[in-house]
Amino acid sequence: MTAQVVVGTDGSAHGEGAVAWAADDAVRRGCALRIVYVCEPWTYDIPLQTPPGFRDSVTEHCQGVLESAVAVVRGRAPHLEVESVLREGRVTEILRREAEGAEQIVVGSRGLGGFTGLLLGSVSLALAGHVAAPIVIVRGAWEPARGQVVVGFDGSAHSTAALGYAFAEAVRRGARLQAIHAWQVPVMGPGAIAYAPLVEDIFAGARSIAAGALTPWWERYPQVEVEQTVVCRHPAAAICEASAAADVVVVGTRGMGRFGSALLGSISHGVLHHAHCPVAVVGS
Repeated sequence: MTAQVVVGTDGSAHGEGAVAWAADDAVRRGCALRIVYVCEPWTYDIPLQTPPGFRDSVTEHCQGVLESAVAVVRGRAPHLEVESVLREGRVTEILRREAEGAEQIVVGSRGLGGFTGLLLGSVSLALAGHVAAPIVIVRGAWEPARGQVVVGFDGSAHSTAALGYAFAEAVRRGARLQAIHAWQVPVMGPGAIAYAPLVEDIFAGARSIAAGALTPWWERYPQVEVEQTVVCRHPAAAICEASAAADVVVVGTRGMGRFGSALLGSISHGVLHHAHCPVAVVGS
């Protein structure tokens, strides 16, 4: 079966942005592109008598959304192999199934439904951390070709997967890579100055963890220009600030925080809400 990048769209500006991003991504990966539009069951399950031709009208609308998405792709990548499919069901359930076997799944940060003022939609949150394939969440406005990939890592298995994805993405894009390892000073009471040597030890340990995690990837991808950033700061804040100059930010589904069993960690969750560019969430 041909490798595919899957993108979900709903005809919104964020959905069209996701389609454009996915088309470029499929070209970089040498994959086909599969565009999916999901018609939710409630569209047909109206308890009142629907007027003649109602269902046909809904179907025409759905097909129109797909045709517009294909046109966006053709304008960016005329020779890309594209398949568009219309599905009926729950959006998150359908897209989770579509993610099985996909190289990557791409969605907009939010769509037409719900509270449009929210930073992140329910579909994006329901998919991040719940699918095996990497998922990229694209905001409505994004600027390509900044030439930088940003990755956050903490030494956990999930961040190792994020590093692998980020290095490979930097190669595909011919981009620089900024690898951020952020840590926070433990809460200290009065007389904290006496703990300065301890803080220095923590900082040295953080640098050692960062170097140890990056070394295998440096050796595997010597062509990638890497900036190693070790900083005493909240990880989500550090990553989001760096995202302002990035094409894509990469995070693991969860790290070494308190709730290790959570499907999506608090840092990844914070980055998804506040990053200035598309975010790739990668599981181990």
